[in-house]
Amino acid sequence: MLTRVTSSFVRSTLYSYSIRSLSKTSTSQKKIYEDFHEAVQDIPHGAKLLVGGFGLCGIPENLIKALIKTGQKDLIVVSNNCGVDDFGLGLLLKTKQIKRMISSYVGENAEFERQYLNGELEVELTPQGTLAEKIRAGGAGIPAFFTPTGFGTLIQQGGAPIKYDKTSRKPIIESPLKEIRIYNDRQYVLEDAIVGDFALVKAWKADRLGNLIFQKSARNFNSTMCKAAKCTIVEVEEIVEVGDLKPDEIHIPNIFVHRIIKGNQYEKRIERRTVRKRDSLSAGGQPGGSKKKKDDAARERIIRRAALEFTDGMYANLGIGIPMLASNFIPNGLTVHLQSENGILGLGPFPYEGEEDPDLINAGKETVTVLPGASFFSSDDSFAMIRGGHIDLTMLGAMQVSQYGDLANWMIPGKLIKGMGGAMDLVGSGRTKVVVTMEHNAKDGSSKILPECTLPLTGKSVVDLIITEKCVFEVNPEKGLILTEIADGYTKDDIIKFTGCPIIISDTVKPMQQVQNK
Repeated sequence: MLTRVTSSFVRSTLYSYSIRSLSKTSTSQKKIYEDFHEAVQDIPHGAKLLVGGFGLCGIPENLIKALIKTGQKDLIVVSNNCGVDDFGLGLLLKTKQIKRMISSYVGENAEFERQYLNGELEVELTPQGTLAEKIRAGGAGIPAFFTPTGFGTLIQQGGAPIKYDKTSRKPIIESPLKEIRIYNDRQYVLEDAIVGDFALVKAWKADRLGNLIFQKSARNFNSTMCKAAKCTIVEVEEIVEVGDLKPDEIHIPNIFVHRIIKGNQYEKRIERRTVRKRDSLSAGGQPGGSKKKKDDAARERIIRRAALEFTDGMYANLGIGIPMLASNFIPNGLTVHLQSENGILGLGPFPYEGEEDPDLINAGKETVTVLPGASFFSSDDSFAMIRGGHIDLTMLGAMQVSQYGDLANWMIPGKLIKGMGGAMDLVGSGRTKVVVTMEHNAKDGSSKILPECTLPLTGKSVVDLIITEKCVFEVNPEKGLILTEIADGYTKDDIIKFTGCPIIISDTVKPMQQVQNK
């Protein structure tokens, strides 16, 4: 039997319950704890937990290990992702203590994906920026809000699988249809806030009152989650005396913190250790000097063409893979400010070997550096930049693009579930140029550019430009695809043959442009 969650019921009951619970928190309880078991032992079975971190960066690793020992079951966990198979929240998956994950990204956690597809785990996949805002709103006492993110997708229309049947692998619980409203001629989706019973947070320093400081990109969801739970438990690397932290350097004031405990050991594992050698040159962050593969010529053609989309002084968000590689070829003399949705503005190159910092990663969980003038901030602030249209350019990959600019890049139902991450927010502002970089055809030769996407959408009519190894299309939301550039070795007839939908050939079509060697 298929079940759809009723959004209004959840909004009216769970939110009001959580707010009442928040008001009952005692301010007279002790704040400093010495034992991790003691800090988490009163978390009940079935609790809703907000768990900070992004990938493995900034996760409360000791609090998670303590939960394994205390053994709480049927937990509802709100976290951007679920660690890896053998570390972080992945450990709670192995012990089957999690009933439901509310996340934006399954990522490379094979056990997460396996349990979900086999009906052992409920998963509410939520756009990363919407997730951050749900938590922020919950902490601010705002029960719901309207966002442009996800309009026209399963997130708004309902039907996103939350739980699969173990035998048929068909959805038996699906997401609900969400209310929409028009503001300034744009469609917006109503989203409920999130309030947790407990928040498990990792900070760098705390004073004995509970004022907190976070380290670099380890702030991510941690600071937002501090504000949105009945009881916030924070593990830190150092506890200092009251007065040792300057008031203007404190990220979270102590009113939001209920328990503090100092961890004696931190593994601080790096998910994707990515470095450059000292003899390699890299303009935008990727390691140079790597050995080329046979198919690299086609990829490099896309990368070099994509780099022509950069302009001086622009703010850009680049997806992993080809988009980020394009930053290697930012033309000389241009300054491009690279933003990463996990809370960085001013990304620099990968670190040299031996200089990796586990508290400094990009949205692909790769170790990075920052440039002079860079800044760190929380996930909700990051998506205020993105959703608010303050980013000039976003470049990302795709599984499919339609002739009118619909984008699909986050799931193949019942087969491949990676999650949308921040992609729905990145393409949803309506004020950011969206460039898709991808191979023109799938491995079986079928076109990835179609009259309509057959996979669940990431965004509807959101793509402005498509760059493949064969050509460049401008996307007109009314006329469709306009062929403007053709790569060397291909003809207009080739492009028509390789493309799965009708196209318009520009009167001024020209050879495909590329950034030349620096």
